[in-house]
Amino acid sequence: MASKTILFIGGTGTISSACVARAVQRGACVSVLNRGRSRRPLPAGVEELQADIHDAAAVDAALGSREFDTVAEFLAFTPEHVAADVARFTGRTGQYVFISSASAYQTPPQHLPVTESTPLRNPFWKYSQDKIACEDLLVHEYRENGFPATIVRPSHTYDQQSIPTLAGWTDIARLRAGKPVIVHGDGTSLWTITHNTDFAVAFDGLLGNPLAVGDTFHITGDHAPSWNQIYTWLAEAAGVEPVLAHVASETITRIAPDLGPGLLGDKAHSMVFDNSKVKALVPEFATTVTFDEGAQQIIEWYDAHPEAQLFDPDADAAFERMLATIPSA
Repeated sequence: MASKTILFIGGTGTISSACVARAVQRGACVSVLNRGRSRRPLPAGVEELQADIHDAAAVDAALGSREFDTVAEFLAFTPEHVAADVARFTGRTGQYVFISSASAYQTPPQHLPVTESTPLRNPFWKYSQDKIACEDLLVHEYRENGFPATIVRPSHTYDQQSIPTLAGWTDIARLRAGKPVIVHGDGTSLWTITHNTDFAVAFDGLLGNPLAVGDTFHITGDHAPSWNQIYTWLAEAAGVEPVLAHVASETITRIAPDLGPGLLGDKAHSMVFDNSKVKALVPEFATTVTFDEGAQQIIEWYDAHPEAQLFDPDADAAFERMLATIPSA
C-alpha cells in the first residue's frame, strides 16, 4: 500500500512541528508549505515547499495541480483564508483538517467538562470569534457540497520553547531575581495544558480516518493543574522558590490591555475537557507528559539558548504597576 500523502500548511509551529514529526515517524509522505522561517527544523525526508499561504499566485506555483490524501491547515485564521482553501483544494484532497481553537467554546463555560457539543461563543476575543466563523463556513461547505472537512480544536498546547505564563521569559527572569510574578485571579482556576507530542498522537490518528470527515474534535489532554501549580513548577525548574502575587484579571487587563483578550477570553476561566470522543477513534491518545516534566524541558531549553531569553521591560514595568494595586498586608 502506498504511503498516505499529507500536506501541512505551516508545519514548524508549536503544534504542527510535532504533528509533522509524528506523521513522518508513522510512514506518511509529508510535504510542508510555509515561508521557510522557523526555529524548529523539519525532520529528514520532508518535502519543503516555500510560499506565503496568503499569496495565491505563490501557492499555486508551489503546489501546481498536485493532490493530497490530507491537507492539514495550521495557518488559517479568518473565513477568507478558509474560503480560499476550499476553492483551492476542492477535488484535490480526501480530507481537509482545519485547526480551530478550544477558546471558541462558550466563555466562560456554563458546565465542565467541556465537550464537543458545548456551544461556541466567545464575546471577549476576536481570534476566537474568527475561528468560529471559519468553522461555520466549513460546516456549510461539508453539508452543502461535501467538502471533506475535519475540525480540530486544540487548547493550550506547548513545547520546550513555549512558556505559558503572562509574559514568557520575563516571568522566569523575575522568578530568578526573587521578584513577585503576577498570577491572574487567585491562581486556583484549572487550566488544561497539553504537550505537543501528546497532541500529535491524537492528531495523527485522525489523518486519513474516514470517521473523522465531517466531524469536530478537541485534542486537549487530561492534565489540568491550577495556575498556581504551573508557576510553581516553572519556579522549581528554574531553581528558585516562587513569590506569587495574585491580581484580578480585570485589573491586569486595565493596566496591560494587550493581555485582555487572551486572559478574559480564555485563561481566566477553568477549562477542563472530556476527551472521550477523540479517544474513541484514537485509543492510544493519552497524557504522557505532565507539566512538572514540561516545565523542566522549558527551562533546560531556554538555559541552553540564551539568545531566546527575551526580556520585555514594558511587561516588567506593567507588573510593577499591578503589584502597586495590591493592598499592603
